[in-house]
Amino acid sequence: MPFRCRIPIRFGDIDQAGIAYYPTLFDHTHTAFEEFWEHGVGVSYPHLLLKDKLGFPLVHMEADFRSPLRFGDILSVEVAVTHLGRSSVTFRYRAYVSRTRKLSFEVHSTTVCLDMDSFKSTPLPQKYRRILERHRATGSRP
Repeated sequence: MPFRCRIPIRFGDIDQAGIAYYPTLFDHTHTAFEEFWEHGVGVSYPHLLLKDKLGFPLVHMEADFRSPLRFGDILSVEVAVTHLGRSSVTFRYRAYVSRTRKLSFEVHSTTVCLDMDSFKSTPLPQKYRRILERHRATGSRP
């Protein structure tokens, strides 16, 4: 089941054309990623990094932009897991304008589970794998 969070489009997100500047949308996916860990998995991302010594750096990202966002819009972002590898996780972010439910953008990002002490990939711990399995997308691409 996808995790959901809400992210407001702020004044600083907007470009000269009056719509959200696309790099800020990637920043919003990372905000949703951190919210997912804290509220969907049950551990804050700072705890994961500093206490568990695990990071999930981005190794691949692709996006499709569907409709513009404007100042004052509220994004409803759905975060789902589309692939679990030995040490990789692929996330899908679908961002909708809350008031219209119109799809604004979809992002697929692949991260690798990283041992923060050695900076080398490490197998995804079973306790997190089990939780991530619960957030698997249905009917998603591999």
